[in-house]
This record gives sequence, C-alpha cells and structure tokens, in this order.
Amino acid sequence: MAKEAVKSEIELFVISKAKALREQANLSQSELAFKLNVSNGFIGQVESPNSPSKYNLDHIDKLSVIFNCSPKDFLPETNINR
Repeated sequence: MAKEAVKSEIELFVISKAKALREQANLSQSELAFKLNVSNGFIGQVESPNSPSKYNLDHIDKLSVIFNCSPKDFLPETNINR
C-alpha cells in the first residue's frame, strides 16, 4: 500500500515560502522559533518533509509581521489542487 503524503501541496508551498524568507533574512531555525514563540525544534519539524508539523494561521500571521509582508504572500496566486 502506498504511503500517504504527510503534508498537502498547499502546506508544502507555505513552508517553502517561509523557509525562503527565513534564509533571505539570515535567520537560523532557532532564531525564527524564538521570534514565533515556539520550541527550538518546531521549525525543523515543519521544514522536514517526514514530519506532520506545519504552520497554522496564527503562525502565518506572526511570520508576516516578522518578515514585514502580507499573510497573503504565503499563499500561491492560483489554486494548487486543480
């Protein structure tokens, strides 16, 4: 039996966008975790494709403040699941 994906395509898109912004800002996973007020390991778990951890809407709102952008910037312009 095929193993079901841990994260959906839209969740992976959000995670990829957040990771790119984190790297552009030269923030470590630990530094971003501190700013988001989450555990040190949370960002690594979110960025791992094998972990079910992901950002929720509150995280996205806080990320938009940290990276000085809109929460909409974490979403694709068109739907992913066509």
